[in-house]
Amino acid sequence: MGDTHAGKPRGRQREADRNDARLMQAAREVFAERGWDAPVSEIARRAGIGMGSLYRRYPSKELLAQRMRLAGMEQLATQAHTALAEEPDAWAAFARFLHDALTAQGASGPLLPQVGGRLPATDDVVAAADRLRAALDELVGGAHRAGVLRTDFTSADIPLLLEHLAARIPVTGERATALHLRYLDLVLAGLRHPAAGQVTILPGPAPDWAELSELWNAPGG
Repeated sequence: MGDTHAGKPRGRQREADRNDARLMQAAREVFAERGWDAPVSEIARRAGIGMGSLYRRYPSKELLAQRMRLAGMEQLATQAHTALAEEPDAWAAFARFLHDALTAQGASGPLLPQVGGRLPATDDVVAAADRLRAALDELVGGAHRAGVLRTDFTSADIPLLLEHLAARIPVTGERATALHLRYLDLVLAGLRHPAAGQVTILPGPAPDWAELSELWNAPGG
């Protein structure tokens, strides 16, 4: 008999979910390697999915890339909530989130250079961005209230910090992740709230969420 348990995806849905996960991973890798002009056929080949199946789900490259960045925002929000729920203190939650976010990106590198500014801010994108902002506000706010995170670091710093930390490096995936995490530890040391009498100020103003929206979304979206 088929899987009829409530709340569990049936066989076809499970297969569709697996295909979608493979597509998202393949799309991220291919866009990182070849930029926006990468052929969709290469994404399908790397995901092990036929072009017909891909186009039934995502009729255009734009829709595929839009889903890719939605999935990325949803994943980051989930990682933030998980870190807050499972870690014993505010600093551990903050560091755990950054570690999980970098590890999940692997060696494919940041998305902003490939898709930033090319896609409109749809209702789904705005809603996902709002959920992500709320999760990161909670994460950073908790660390500020605990007095463990420098006060001039904001939640809007996190997306660009991850973009910098996830720079594409021409080494194996395992080595790239190790290097990303090495530099994360160096950054975390600098993000700790300074001890009394050791006041430091970051140069330049922090980004804000409106500025991030302008970086990510197509003009007029």
